[in-house]
Amino acid sequence: MRAPGAPSLAFWGMVGRFPIAMRSIGCLMLISAVTGSLGDAGLVAAAMLVSQGVAAPFLGRLADRHSQRRVLLGACLGHAVGMTLLLLAVGLELPLGMMVAAAVLTGCTSVSFTGFMRARWASFVDQRTLRTAYAMESMLDDTIFLLGPLLVTVLSSSVHPAGGLVACAVLTVTGSVFVALHRRSEPAGAQRPGERPRRAIGVPAVWVLMITYAGMGFLFGAIDVTMIAFAEERSAPGLAGVLLALIAVGSLFAGIAYGAVDWRVSQVTLLVFTTSVLTLSAVPLAFAGSLPVMAVLAVVAGVAVSPALIAGSTLLESVAPKGALSEAFSWLNSFGAMGIASGTAVGGRLADVGTSAHAAWAGAAGGLVALVLSLVGQPVLRAGRPAARPAPDMTAAEH
Repeated sequence: MRAPGAPSLAFWGMVGRFPIAMRSIGCLMLISAVTGSLGDAGLVAAAMLVSQGVAAPFLGRLADRHSQRRVLLGACLGHAVGMTLLLLAVGLELPLGMMVAAAVLTGCTSVSFTGFMRARWASFVDQRTLRTAYAMESMLDDTIFLLGPLLVTVLSSSVHPAGGLVACAVLTVTGSVFVALHRRSEPAGAQRPGERPRRAIGVPAVWVLMITYAGMGFLFGAIDVTMIAFAEERSAPGLAGVLLALIAVGSLFAGIAYGAVDWRVSQVTLLVFTTSVLTLSAVPLAFAGSLPVMAVLAVVAGVAVSPALIAGSTLLESVAPKGALSEAFSWLNSFGAMGIASGTAVGGRLADVGTSAHAAWAGAAGGLVALVLSLVGQPVLRAGRPAARPAPDMTAAEH
């Protein structure tokens, strides 16, 4: 944070991605309040999330080719239009298809702000402090997921049902503009004359990390369901939010500690270690017998979250093509989000037919997938960053 421009980059980056923890809740609260249908609200929110997950890597690719600044400014304009259309469609009670179409437009213009910020830090700081920068980003993410749901709930319930989504639009546009204008952190293209940059999606090491993140995301989603189902089983559904917040608290403090240590082992080893702890920490959740015990275990389960994500982010920076970091981080976040969605769906189904313990075991299974991938993929991950491919010799081709 001593580097010139670092505080403003961190602040506006946090502003820009605050809506990540707010959009779905704001959408659910607004549409259910206007239409009375939670099913319709869930469909619109899902359309927004799925379209965002699909579009984000392509927006990242555009940022690598044409600069983050152009993509951020163009996308935030499109996002404002999409959000306005969504608010109008809901306010005028237009057919569900119109709401879904507006939600898809909103999602397709939502860049992976988390990925863009990590690409900027990789360009802004040197390798010695990069892990610390990623630790700070992870801590800010935890803070966002602690405060974001509270903020959107207060705005939607106490101010106006549309207040949450309006705040999301304002935060997205404001954060995007100020980050785009932060020229010092703008990732520079790594393409040299005579080279054709590789796409991140074509690098085996990136695929290993993407699937590893999907496994971790599955664990996160299943554990979220575990906490909610456990609280309901104890006739205290209101405490589900407390249990989820305790996971974030454990992750927050673990991120502080992890980022402060100058680790002397390789990033691949750190990824294996953190995914091991992450997987093992999910197992005791299946045996919790009371709310106080589950509260302690929730903090323990959160301890490995930030370190695992930081290790994965740091490793991705070292294996992804230098000129494709925005795309690489966008793919990583999209796979993580798909993992969370899958873990939530599977965990919810298992909790319905069984108990919260079944959802916890599903989470441990997702963590096991991440652990196995981090072990099996070690040779690929240790190979390092791929070189750019030579551009075709057009002169020779003409002759």
